Amino acid sequence: MTSELKSIFKAYDVRGVYPGELNEDVARRVGAAFARFVESDRVVVGRDMRTSSPALANAFAEGVTAEGGSVVDVGAVSTDALYFASGKLDLPGVMFTASHNPARYNGMKMCKAKAVPIGSDSGMNEIRATAETLDPPQGTPRVEEADILSNYADHCRSFVDAGTLRPLKVAIDAGNGMAGKTVPIVFEELPFEVSPLYFDLDGSFPNHPANPIEEANLADLQKLVLEQGCDVGIAFDGDADRMFLVDERAELVSGSLTTAMVAQTLLKKYPGERIIYNLICSWTVPEVIEENGGTPIRTRVGHSFIKRVMAETGAIFGGEHSGHYYFRDNFRADSGMIAAMLVLEAMSESDDSLSEILEPFRRYWASGEINTEVPDQGGAIKSLAEVYSDGNQDWTDGLTVEYEDWWFNCRASNTEPLLRLNLEARTKELMETKRDEVLRVIRGES
Repeated sequence: MTSELKSIFKAYDVRGVYPGELNEDVARRVGAAFARFVESDRVVVGRDMRTSSPALANAFAEGVTAEGGSVVDVGAVSTDALYFASGKLDLPGVMFTASHNPARYNGMKMCKAKAVPIGSDSGMNEIRATAETLDPPQGTPRVEEADILSNYADHCRSFVDAGTLRPLKVAIDAGNGMAGKTVPIVFEELPFEVSPLYFDLDGSFPNHPANPIEEANLADLQKLVLEQGCDVGIAFDGDADRMFLVDERAELVSGSLTTAMVAQTLLKKYPGERIIYNLICSWTVPEVIEENGGTPIRTRVGHSFIKRVMAETGAIFGGEHSGHYYFRDNFRADSGMIAAMLVLEAMSESDDSLSEILEPFRRYWASGEINTEVPDQGGAIKSLAEVYSDGNQDWTDGLTVEYEDWWFNCRASNTEPLLRLNLEARTKELMETKRDEVLRVIRGES
């Protein structure tokens, strides 16, 4: 059991193939261990549309009950709705989902009461260690059902001024994930004309993987935007906590540009606030924050780091290149839905198209994240540090090297023998030249 649990407990969540790595026995053990860790007699549990999610959630509830606790079951919801429930009910929570992973996977995202994150450095390892020692019995779990989606929808809409919204035409790709359930509830009182794509909940993902950070998975949304003349396209991942945009020309909008746009929108409402961005975001992000009177704060990549810094600094918003957007008034949790609301509000208040709104933010050329399998990750990063020793080096999260007209970050994957490269430059030509140059060093070709 020890090696099995070690393989599925990741930096920020639990994730593995069902039923070989993650099954009802594992969920029952983790449920009991979680109940011990949070020391609460009630735990809120949600689940996505994967076929294994109900059985795993029920087994988890058995484990909680074996420790004397009970479960508040909010049913099939998005991850950000589970975080909302944790915050609103002041209860620790668990979401059964494997996010954008293929259908054979499932997992658990855990939080303390008020949606405070649990990661490898804040309880995950303790829960794993306890779960390895337990063997709770099967039984009838104590469960109470709660419908939180109406309150969740009100909460998401509260971030915008409904009176400013106009009837934009919005294409939305739910990817057969949980946005197919939450979007109709949130949007039903709004003036937008929604063109839905893949709203049927289907954990087999029959149309495309529910991972909008991969460009190929946005092709159908891009086509729909052009065919129906939509003002914007919005894509959610499987558990609907991440959100990506395409503009009215069907061009992709990076997470960095969305972060800049949302930051600008919030700073108009709340002048002078602090805003978090991770170190892989474009130079554009801190520039836009400062230009709009805010204070940019740079952090490591990852939700546990961002949420911690938000708590320490009181920052109103945090954005990541990966499509995660965090809000102080959302218990510092991430929500693709709230980010979408703020984007649509900004578009409603402008006479310009989305591409025109974003044009001032398109200042640099980015490589996107490039993954390279490297047996000796430490050695490769050391080589990069030596080759680029004349740059401004930062070891906050992997290696970041900055020059006057370009920068790169190289980080090791937490779970695979991969190095992740992100690079940005002031011109396309310089980006391509430096991208290829840095990749040669990573791959030992120079």
